[in-house]
Amino acid sequence: MQRDIIRGVDVSTLREVEACGGRFFDGGVEGDALAILRDNGANLVRLRLWNDPFAEDGTPYGAGGNDLVTVLALAARAKAMGMPWMATIHYSDFWADPGKQRVPKAWRGMDAAALADAVYAYTRDAMLEMRRRDLVPAYVSIGNEITNGLLWPLGKAPEFGNIAAFVNAGLRAVREVAPQVAAMIHLDRGGDNDMYRAWFDRYFAAGGADFDAIGLSYYPFWHGPMQGLADNLSDLAARYDKDLLVVETAMGFTLEDYGRRERLPEDRRKGMAAKPALAARVDYPMTPAGQLDFLRDLAATIRAVPGGRGLGFVYWEPAWLPVPGSEWANDAALSYIGERGSGGNEWANLCLFDYDGNALPALKGLREI
Repeated sequence: MQRDIIRGVDVSTLREVEACGGRFFDGGVEGDALAILRDNGANLVRLRLWNDPFAEDGTPYGAGGNDLVTVLALAARAKAMGMPWMATIHYSDFWADPGKQRVPKAWRGMDAAALADAVYAYTRDAMLEMRRRDLVPAYVSIGNEITNGLLWPLGKAPEFGNIAAFVNAGLRAVREVAPQVAAMIHLDRGGDNDMYRAWFDRYFAAGGADFDAIGLSYYPFWHGPMQGLADNLSDLAARYDKDLLVVETAMGFTLEDYGRRERLPEDRRKGMAAKPALAARVDYPMTPAGQLDFLRDLAATIRAVPGGRGLGFVYWEPAWLPVPGSEWANDAALSYIGERGSGGNEWANLCLFDYDGNALPALKGLREI
């Protein structure tokens, strides 16, 4: 028998999609998206946490609106369905990734020492609220894709002294409130072993505290062939003796554009489905069968990590349907981040449901991979 692995799903936008009219079906029968995912083999829920994803007048930025209230409502749904969950704390009011790590509005102007204190206090308060509600997660990621650091500019690479101080503050808060939780550091570029080795060596040299697991993002259209991921996982398992979890991944099932479904003006459309050049970068066709084959190979790659250190994978936003009103950045968010024009979903052709909310073969085959 195959070793069981984590087959997680990040459903951070789910409440928003539902509020905007998204509906989900399995074999033609309408149901709760999370229940459909669970019943087809998903066994972990991942949720992102933003500090204050609202404009000054209270308008939400969109993309799920993942403040603590929203996150814990989704975590409670997961728990009711018997699914553990993972919290990814961004330490930002909106998207944080290798290209942007904005200091939360409330923390602007702080020096490095004050930022470390803020990270500790925020993490501790969030963890205490999770514990109070009996919603302590199985995993907590200190930051999201912090390849280039966090809390810029003071925590921007190569300032590893500050990076380590900020991460240490978050780790300390998690350990104090819920020592049973597996604490994680998450980078992107899952196929880039040189980067991972350099990053973690510099982190530990700067006084970075120990942790339990390494999280990786691996998207084949951005991060290269799967062999690079396999090589990186094997090396990390041996070099750092950590559990490894691919906490973000996805693969397209079509290149059909979905922009009209969002009812956005042409200058506001930015759908990935309209970017066929991405398809040339992957070894799988962007079809329902290609999506399933990708997940089968990914699961096999993870199972092959020496010592059973490969825990599994989390599929990123499998239920982010192209419904009007659910965008990666609405007008309030675009104003906040200083960008203009583009918006929309950007993800719908990478879901595990088709544009009409029907479960795809990759979802139906999730349990068996």
